[in-house]
Amino acid sequence: MVLEPMIGILIIAHGSLGESLIQCATHVLGARPSRVESLGVSSRGDPDLLLAEAKRVIAALDEGAGVLVLTDICGGTPANVSSRTIAPGQVEAIAGVSLPMLIRALTYRSQPLAVVMTKALSGGRDGVSVLEAESGVPRSSGGQCHAAG
Repeated sequence: MVLEPMIGILIIAHGSLGESLIQCATHVLGARPSRVESLGVSSRGDPDLLLAEAKRVIAALDEGAGVLVLTDICGGTPANVSSRTIAPGQVEAIAGVSLPMLIRALTYRSQPLAVVMTKALSGGRDGVSVLEAESGVPRSSGGQCHAAG
């Protein structure tokens, strides 16, 4: 059986945020997802060296279906470097990475890159809710919380 290529995912974020998100996704999914990597940015890091490393990792992650780069906050070094990796239709980037966004991207990454981007964005938006006291149920209809382990 021939497996279709899946979207690679690279998280470029401050400190160890990217690796922490991957570890959390591993916990939720029960196994570490393949073709997902992170690059941590330190306060002393050289953006040009980080860009070269990001391009190397992107090339390794790309099976032909493209790579989605997730980053933490617009305007920071990780987002600035991420924006320099974009090759429309082949490498795309989204700022505001969160665990719901990552899980959604992982869930749909056998789909085309444009679909994965849309799903990741909706996962990030839908993952933000104000919870009711003690119930864990969202007050607004924006997101849905379900009991999880």
